[in-house]
Amino acid sequence: MPKVLLGMSGGVDSSAAAIVLMKNGYEVAGCTVRMFDGTEKNISDAKAVCEKLGIEHFVFDFSDVFKEKVIGNFIDAYFMGDTPNPCVECNRYLKFGKMLEKAQELGYDCIATGHYAQIRQDNGRYILSRPKDKAKDQTYFLYNLTQHQLAHTLFPLADLDKPTIRNLAAEAGLINADKPDSQDICFVPDGDYASFIKSNTDKNIPCGNYIDSNGNILGRHSGMIHYTIGQRKGLGVTFGRPMFVVGKNATDNTVTLGGSDELFTTKLTACDVNFVGGEIPSGKIRISAKVRYSQKEQPATAEMQGDRLEVIFDEPQRAIASGQAVVLYDGDDVIGGGKIIREE
Repeated sequence: MPKVLLGMSGGVDSSAAAIVLMKNGYEVAGCTVRMFDGTEKNISDAKAVCEKLGIEHFVFDFSDVFKEKVIGNFIDAYFMGDTPNPCVECNRYLKFGKMLEKAQELGYDCIATGHYAQIRQDNGRYILSRPKDKAKDQTYFLYNLTQHQLAHTLFPLADLDKPTIRNLAAEAGLINADKPDSQDICFVPDGDYASFIKSNTDKNIPCGNYIDSNGNILGRHSGMIHYTIGQRKGLGVTFGRPMFVVGKNATDNTVTLGGSDELFTTKLTACDVNFVGGEIPSGKIRISAKVRYSQKEQPATAEMQGDRLEVIFDEPQRAIASGQAVVLYDGDDVIGGGKIIREE
């Protein structure tokens, strides 16, 4: 059986993945990536699990790459008026980039992670699909995977649900069998993105004007990094009716407010597009698509326009935010996706 290097976060999912791989006869070693200050508890938990299971454990320091590709992009995106998706970038550059490179350097045949997703082959192509437990589906964050990466990746949890996974960990006597799932971005555990950005940049964060869609000034905002599309709370101004963030413009440092109806649109454009199958579809294709992780896929038509992806939904979608990902599906299979860009 192949030698597998399993990415372990210290959580129950990746720990259970180790158990599944070992039961299936794989030669398994675990690895934990040091990405930023505060990951030592995760490293120690993963190490303890590996000791319990009798497998080797590595620690790789990818903090420089994480700082540049994930944290740096995260901060830059907010200053550009976008709402970034750091989990997508972390998967792209670290978990399925640097970790796979390191695994191959060490002589491992493939990597594995505790993601809820599955890979299958069809006519010589690797296909990324949703897992059995649709409530835990993480394919939205994996649309950047290439054929090379899929060919050297295993998702051991593809056919398991969360209760089964916790039972596996408990039966093996693992210390993290009941460890809560993480809910926030790992490097901003309290969810206060603005404070994190202020602490990690020397850039000025100027106040600016709230405006309406006609350019009329409605008041003053406290800095663009505090807002995202669709936001209603924390605006610091009242209008006698519900008002939402419907747009941001970094050039003139304005935040546009409007009614709920102004949040809906049927069309978006995306850049940095990846098609999982490795081939760009010709012409228009019928797909379903989602513009945020928690959203259900919606019917739409997609077409490449040069190096940009145009997606037109059958029905208007609410609060499409630049910087987030649009991911395309054919049933349960991931076709690909891209990063949503602002329509000026």
